[in-house]
Amino acid sequence: MPCQLPADCLNEIFEYLEEDKSALHSCLCSIAYQHRPRISLKILSTLVACLPDESKEILYKNSILISTPTSNPPLFNYPVFCKILSINDICQIIHMGLNIKSSTSLSLKSRNCLVINEFIKMFMNQISALKKLIYISTIKFYYQLSQTCHNLQLLAIDFEPKPVSNELKGLISSQKNLKNLSLSAFDGGDWTDILSSLIKHSNTLTKLYLNSDNGNLPLSFVASFPNLQQVELSFFFGGVYSKIFERLQYATFPKLQILNIPDDFPEPEYHNNVLNLSIAELCPNLKKLFVIFNDDELDTLRTIFNSCRYLESIKFNCGQGFIIEKEILEIIAKHSPENFYELKIYNNSDSNLFPEDLENFFISWKSRTSKKSLSLIIIKDYEYNSLEVNEENMEIINHYKNSGVINFKIREYDDDDN
Repeated sequence: MPCQLPADCLNEIFEYLEEDKSALHSCLCSIAYQHRPRISLKILSTLVACLPDESKEILYKNSILISTPTSNPPLFNYPVFCKILSINDICQIIHMGLNIKSSTSLSLKSRNCLVINEFIKMFMNQISALKKLIYISTIKFYYQLSQTCHNLQLLAIDFEPKPVSNELKGLISSQKNLKNLSLSAFDGGDWTDILSSLIKHSNTLTKLYLNSDNGNLPLSFVASFPNLQQVELSFFFGGVYSKIFERLQYATFPKLQILNIPDDFPEPEYHNNVLNLSIAELCPNLKKLFVIFNDDELDTLRTIFNSCRYLESIKFNCGQGFIIEKEILEIIAKHSPENFYELKIYNNSDSNLFPEDLENFFISWKSRTSKKSLSLIIIKDYEYNSLEVNEENMEIINHYKNSGVINFKIREYDDDDN
């Protein structure tokens, strides 16, 4: 018998469970089915059970026979509660599931397209608050989405070297609460044509990711988004960072919390105390930070800690030419803000941190008024010896770990770089 709980009540339940990914990952449409045929068939059967009678009749007339889990209606009408929809995953589920069982005389392509179309119609007609859509799309599909999907919060677009369609511009403009935007342009692709559509979201956008191998992009438009909390700039060609800082040097982002430039460094004329000091001046609300500190920038690091009082996490490159570990620990002990709790260290040469330096730091941390445990994370480079290689260091780390003063982890890469 179908569930009789009101839809608003079910929405509350799914929203709560969605916060715990181990309990429920965005209802049915974000299930990690691991591309296994049997699992795909089970998901496919459940989706078929949710199809409206008209769609079931179309499949039946084309001899596409997919059994449902039971003869009764589903306990929940899953499409209504879907928040994250991956069209590509749906296509993969259909492809793998129908490869196991199908009696139709249609060609493989025609059969799959027919089923995909019916599923997409079902989701588009029933989803009331889609937050994230993943699809490598067509112009026609952009138009259909712009007519039905107005509540997307995350939009990721990859540009090809051809004009941006009006349909895509319409999809962007039709959103009411766009918060997270990812733009990637390769092989000459350009997002210039959609800037007028993006500016409409200047008050709602909080996360921005720009990725390109094209140096002729109008980056000054980033300054139009004063509420940005997270920015990532990833460009794969020489000289671009000098252009970025030239175009954005007068922009102010008072709510910025995370700034990530993972793939390159600014040109030498920008990579100095002026750049790092500008972070302290213009980004007082930062929570996470990874920038390069040279070995002569201790005062700059102190200034950042004193100015960015909400800073919770910082990542350092340590070693030859960079600020050394002992000095980092001394400054963190004396100047890090109350909310600070996470230190990441990547060594580009052998660590020379002595046990007494490490213990003095842990003693200072233990006496802090905030009493937060320190999360100490070593990003491992197997070409060099980091601090955990020293057995005495590990004895001290384990002692303070067991007493709850610190948490200690060793990683092969930084999760924030993915």
